[in-house]
Amino acid sequence: MGHEVLAAVLRVRGASLQVMLWERAREPHAHRWSLPGGELRVDEDVESSIRRQLAEKVDVRQLSHVEQLAVFSAPDRVPGPRVVATAFLGLVPSDVDPEVPSDTSWHCTEKLPAMAFDHASIVHRARHRLGSKLSYTNLGFALAPPEFTISLLRDHYSAALGYRVSATNLQRVLSRRLLLEPTGGTAPPGPSGGRPAALFRFSAKGIKVTDPFAVLRPPGSGRPAGGGGTT
Repeated sequence: MGHEVLAAVLRVRGASLQVMLWERAREPHAHRWSLPGGELRVDEDVESSIRRQLAEKVDVRQLSHVEQLAVFSAPDRVPGPRVVATAFLGLVPSDVDPEVPSDTSWHCTEKLPAMAFDHASIVHRARHRLGSKLSYTNLGFALAPPEFTISLLRDHYSAALGYRVSATNLQRVLSRRLLLEPTGGTAPPGPSGGRPAALFRFSAKGIKVTDPFAVLRPPGSGRPAGGGGTT
């Protein structure tokens, strides 16, 4: 039985949550899109394997967060001999633009192309994990640049969650959890002028649970548990 490692590497660009995919050149599933990864070597653990393969194949060395997502072990998940996959969630901050080869590109997670094997399911699982962790951890640091306005952070959360988030409520929730701190600087004014927006940063960049009972919910879905809603 074979064992492979795969990575759903996500980032936010504009209003879109995107995933890194590469186009298969050979059968099975030629010209369909796959997650980066490959065979687990006998001399490495699963996390060191996926970090190595991302660095070798798609130049993703500046991942802001990596965590094991799930094991996919359906007997028929790939044609031929059985292969078990350990999948990871990886995040790239919005100010980093990794160099990728010509057969690799970023795709909107809401409009995936024709995918190989069970890789679409892995992308959906990764997106759900990200949305869940934004509710009760400080994982937003892994999507954002080092300094940001609240409106930019709101756009990042909205893209990751799949619904519009209130900037005012987001700032209130994250400030109450002591996750944000002002930098003292301001962003350059936009084309229409106006008052410069204050710049913030996350107070810590290591992953930690901040509110285990919080749930972020879209507008109209009821009162958020734990007072952690940002709608």
